[in-house]
Amino acid sequence: MTDVWPLVHEQRRALIADLEQVSPAAWDTPSLCPGWTVHDVAAHLVDSALTTRRGFAVALVRARFDFHRLNERGVQRRRGRTPTETLDRLRAAADNTATPPAPLDSRLVEEVVHGEDIRRPLGIEHVYPQEAVLRAIGSQVRTPGSLGGAKDHLSAVSVAATDAELELGDGPVVSGPALSVLLALSGRTVALDDLDGAGVPVLAARLT
Repeated sequence: MTDVWPLVHEQRRALIADLEQVSPAAWDTPSLCPGWTVHDVAAHLVDSALTTRRGFAVALVRARFDFHRLNERGVQRRRGRTPTETLDRLRAAADNTATPPAPLDSRLVEEVVHGEDIRRPLGIEHVYPQEAVLRAIGSQVRTPGSLGGAKDHLSAVSVAATDAELELGDGPVVSGPALSVLLALSGRTVALDDLDGAGVPVLAARLT
């Protein structure tokens, strides 16, 4: 496996290139993250790229250990007055290697899943490196639901990718493209339409 940071930096730069082609009005498009626009998700990615272990700990205490409040404050802090300003901030942070106290592969979850949170509503297609997607899935299935992961789901279903060597979990199977598996495991119900198998209704019920 390659080091995580070249993969992360590559995906940040790819998203920046896509956002450079998006009109300012389109930044107000609702993303796949409930309550967040494309602009909000871009600001969150700026915040994520700048967050250090110490900074995360301090911010979490100030947010009274409420992850939702923590993320909302991060968006407010990093969102520019205009899409151009936020995009400039994302460019400036693109090659950062700061990280909160989490496994490094979680940085791939941030870039791939949030990349799709932005791209899918805008109708932008992007081909992600298979390694980045599979490592992001691995990170999610090791992370408990309380921290935004999918470890709990793997006790109810198994997942298999139709375009990669991936079979994980126990129970009825959920199968489909690895990217759609990752999105579904990350709570994006829109990806369920891309999946097949007896486990799909089970996973759908858990997500809703």
